[in-house]
Amino acid sequence: MTFSIVARCARTGRLGVAGATSSIAFGGRCPYGRSGLGVAVTQNRTDPTIGPRALDHLAQGLDAGAALAATMAETVHPEWRQAAVMDAAGRIASYNGARCSGLHAEARCDTAVALGNILADVGVPAAMIRGFEATEGALEDRLIAALRAGLAAGGEVKPLRSAAMITVGTDPFPDSNLRIDSADDPIGALAALWRQWRVMAPTCRLWAYDPGAA
Repeated sequence: MTFSIVARCARTGRLGVAGATSSIAFGGRCPYGRSGLGVAVTQNRTDPTIGPRALDHLAQGLDAGAALAATMAETVHPEWRQAAVMDAAGRIASYNGARCSGLHAEARCDTAVALGNILADVGVPAAMIRGFEATEGALEDRLIAALRAGLAAGGEVKPLRSAAMITVGTDPFPDSNLRIDSADDPIGALAALWRQWRVMAPTCRLWAYDPGAA
């Protein structure tokens, strides 16, 4: 019931993950990011521990492929899971379990991988990659464009209820960590929240580093 993307900005090296689903609270269960390490998404009969464990393996020095392989080897009922990881160097790994639900697919380019399950059309991930590549600007803008493109290509079989986005860069905290837990148009609401956050983010960052100057 989910489609998502993990990606890297080739210009800045920033990493991001975004996705949407027909159940509530995608942001609390599926996307994960850690500055200097990577980003991950876990979905389909979601095991929320997969993302944090994959990032822990990256912290131990494994690359994306080895980190995801180690994570899935220790995961309960891996046949139900779908996941993707990108490390700080932009290396990509993905996993689609044998019992991944409904119509499921993935697509890649050099800097991103998109994947989904219970899709309305097998071309949704490929549309997301095209949307990401065709969009200029901040990584957040490109991730949201990918979600919009996935929805325009059919999305999933049920109406969406939640969406979220995490981006990380050089700071020890996320650049963006935005989530819409329940809405009729969660991707539109996420885009609106990003427009607000991009204005506020520099001030919030200054609060962390030099509160007296804010």
